[in-house]
Parts: sequence; C-alpha cells; structure tokens
Amino acid sequence: MAVDDECKLKFLELKSKRLHRYIIYKIDDKSHKIVVEKVRGPEESYNAFTGSLPEKDYQYAIYDYDFVTEENCQKSKIFLVTWSPDVARVRTKMLYASSKDRFKRDLDVTYEVQATDASEIGIRNLKDKANQMLLAMWLSKSVN
Repeated sequence: MAVDDECKLKFLELKSKRLHRYIIYKIDDKSHKIVVEKVRGPEESYNAFTGSLPEKDYQYAIYDYDFVTEENCQKSKIFLVTWSPDVARVRTKMLYASSKDRFKRDLDVTYEVQATDASEIGIRNLKDKANQMLLAMWLSKSVN
C-alpha cells in the first residue's frame, strides 16, 4: 500500500513545526493509497481527537502528546495510533494490518499505541506509555 506524499508532508509539519495536534489517515479504496483524512491544530483537545475516530472503521492517526513528567519537566511524544474497532470489516482489518509497517517506516514514527476501543487510548494510557518510554531511555543510557 503506497503512502501519499501529503501524509508525509503533514507529519513533518506536526513533527518539526508543531502546526498540528493530530492527523487522521485512511486507506483510499480508489487510489489504493494511505491518504490524509483530517488535520487539526495544536489547540485541539485529546477528547476531540478520540471523538473523531470512527466507531466502526479502521484508521491510522498521529497524535502529538504533550505532558509533564514526574520530575516536572515538559515533554512531547508523537504517537502512531492504530485504531482497529472489533466491529470493523475483516477485509479492512487485513488491509490496515498489512500496510501498517510501511506506513510507520515511511513516517519514521517510534511510539505506537494500538486500540480497539476508547478505553485503550485513554489519556492516562498515553501518559503511562510515554513515562515508560522515558524510563527505558534513561535506563539504557545509564547502562552504557
């Protein structure tokens, strides 16, 4: 599955210029490409993000998560969210599953969350994952 150039462009705008809070992507059946479906600005809330994910369809999303660590440091992590509700069509599930690695590689995303319902992408889950990643990075630097 090809990744449309606009996907990469919008991701770079989010990553380097922080112009967006989140980007939602979908597979376009006609062009057989992953394309941008929705882009929202940095003022958007996490609830707006989760509310924009469809109830019955798969999608990829990039979310720029700002948080404060336990040491009171401001941090930001960019997450790839693979949204895969249990009620979606099996054919769609196969398309998204087979294209995820290429999409992730083309955008060069490190952090990932897979969710089948809203409880799995609650803001607390993102914060926990971000803190776990920071701890793992700190431990790997301490060992070296």
